[in-house]
Amino acid sequence: MIIRVRFLPDDVTVDAEVGEALLDVADRGGVFIPTGCLMGSCHACTVELEDGEIIRACITAVPPHEELTINLFSDPTW
Repeated sequence: MIIRVRFLPDDVTVDAEVGEALLDVADRGGVFIPTGCLMGSCHACTVELEDGEIIRACITAVPPHEELTINLFSDPTW
């Protein structure tokens, strides 16, 4: 199943498979999401879904939605 993933604020859209690693989808679209530990504990990869849910991109797979909108945070320390 193909899911359209939209990354804000740059408004980049990438098609992804359900279950695909979110970091891989972002990378394929040229979207940079900082990562530190790759296990979710450092919170460097924190992003916000359109409904306000906060997730860590390094441990999240693309869920089965029609479309997924992700708001990226910018942390100058990463």
